[in-house]
Amino acid sequence: MSVAPKASASSWPIPPKGGWTADDLDRLPNLPPHTELIDGSLVFVSPQTFFHSRTVSFFEWQLQSLAPGDLEVVREFTIDIDRQNRPEPDVVVVRAEEVAPNETRFPADVVVLAIEVVSEESVSLDRETKPLKYARAKIPHYWRVENENGRAAVHLFELEPTTGTYTSTGIFRERMKLDVPFSMDLDLTQIKTRRDRNQ
Repeated sequence: MSVAPKASASSWPIPPKGGWTADDLDRLPNLPPHTELIDGSLVFVSPQTFFHSRTVSFFEWQLQSLAPGDLEVVREFTIDIDRQNRPEPDVVVVRAEEVAPNETRFPADVVVLAIEVVSEESVSLDRETKPLKYARAKIPHYWRVENENGRAAVHLFELEPTTGTYTSTGIFRERMKLDVPFSMDLDLTQIKTRRDRNQ
C-alpha cells in the first residue's frame, strides 16, 4: 500500500541520524495522509485501487457490526510498535477501553487484530515485513487479504505464544466462519468489483 513519493528530494524532510521516530509522525509538517514509519523510514501511501477500497470498507463495517462491546474496529490508524516502527494497517481491532478521542496511534498491546489488504506495491511489506513486526509486538491475529482476479482471498494467521511467530490458520475465499478473535460468519463474495456487480 506504499510507494516512494514522486517529488524532488528538497521537498521532503531529510531524515536525522538514526532515522525518524514514532513521535516524528505527529510533529513533521505537511506529511501526506497515512504516512507510515517502517524501520525509521517514512513510507508513503500510493493511490488505491477500487478493490482495495471496497475490501477495506467491507471489513471495517462487517467487523464493526459483529464485534462485541469491548472491542472497537478502526480503519487506517497507526500502531506504535517501537521507536522506529509505526505502521498503519488497513483495519485494526482494538480493546475499546483503550480508545481515547484525541488518540493519534494505538499502543501495540491493545491491538487484537491487524488487517492488511495487499496492493501491487505493498507485497513484500504485507507478506514479510509487517507480519514479522506485528508478531514481535505480540498482536494475536493478523489477516492478509490478496486480490485473486477481483475476488478476496483472506490469509489468516494467529500468534503462536511459544515461538512468538505467526502460524497460518487458513485461507478463505467465499465464506469465512470464525470463533476468534470473536464470532463471525462473513460472505466474502460481497467484496465485489464493478464488473461483478453488473453480472
